Amino acid sequence: MAIRRVIKVGTSLLRGTEGRDTARVIADLAESLCGLWQRGEPVALVTSGAVGLGCHALGQRSRPTEVEALQAAAAIGQGRLMTLYDQAFAHHGRCVAQVLLTRGDLASRRRYQNACRTLEQLLAWGVTPVINENDTLATDELRFGDNDTLSALVAVAIDADELVLLTDIDSLYTGDPRSDASARPIAVVDGPAELESLNGAAKGGGRWGTGGMTTKLAAARIATSSGVRVRLADGRDPTVLNALLAGEERGTLFRASPNPLSNRKGWLAHALLPKGSITIDAGAEQALLAKGASLLAAGVRRVDGDFGRREPVRLLSLDGRELARGLSALSSDEVRQRIGQRGLVVHRDQLVLTAT
Repeated sequence: MAIRRVIKVGTSLLRGTEGRDTARVIADLAESLCGLWQRGEPVALVTSGAVGLGCHALGQRSRPTEVEALQAAAAIGQGRLMTLYDQAFAHHGRCVAQVLLTRGDLASRRRYQNACRTLEQLLAWGVTPVINENDTLATDELRFGDNDTLSALVAVAIDADELVLLTDIDSLYTGDPRSDASARPIAVVDGPAELESLNGAAKGGGRWGTGGMTTKLAAARIATSSGVRVRLADGRDPTVLNALLAGEERGTLFRASPNPLSNRKGWLAHALLPKGSITIDAGAEQALLAKGASLLAAGVRRVDGDFGRREPVRLLSLDGRELARGLSALSSDEVRQRIGQRGLVVHRDQLVLTAT
């Protein structure tokens, strides 16, 4: 059975080095991915780099901080980025397709399904989707914030077998190896509990990136919970991707959950943008977690935010822990009016447990 993959490459890698510029990095990447297609293994690519290429074209030596400047730089760089990909894949007789997404595109169930169908059609045609966040148009509330999260959501959307995160570090470590001499590489991560325990090892993004290890762990959590294994490896090494694709053990492997969420449950858990939260009592918490029950108004203790019917909400315990996410059957005002009374608030088919 053919393996379906998503490959994610970040800005820090695409900027290249003195001995290996951006065009060479993309050419090497295209050669590897075209090799997958020749073996009958579909692949989608999630890429950063538009802002960096835009800044380079303008002669700017640092990444802008203002939203308008970032959007303008992305507008300049996106065309340059796609030209490089188009030329590199055409050298091997392959087509690419530009796909630009915002968080809002995946937060809407209809638009999410449309995106899934478009990506499936491109893969069926043997075309590599080159996916990036729509930095030119996205506002803060509609941004993924990093392409690690985007790549994980794409992997879930196309039912990928594997997500490969190419970064500028050789593996996940027990601490920051730049400042902690005792930090050791981690070869394999098993399960959500181990993922949660590793959050202390994560650091923020570098000068040109917006990700960092924190977002890579978040991406691994999204993907593995939906049955997608994740590999994290050093993309600065031009041999590492081919080694991974050949089955070599490089970097860190995050094993997929043996009990993955369905596509819809994965969408509920990770793609939605909650409009508010509902705090529930201990009895309702037990019913949700242990019995797979729906949330009834009798178990509600507090409502925060304003939301309408069938809009996404977070379900919280009395001590503030997130227990689940789902689509509310009632508006926030209607839930407030029925606190402690009878009536359905979130049906069990419209929620997914997120507590670990």
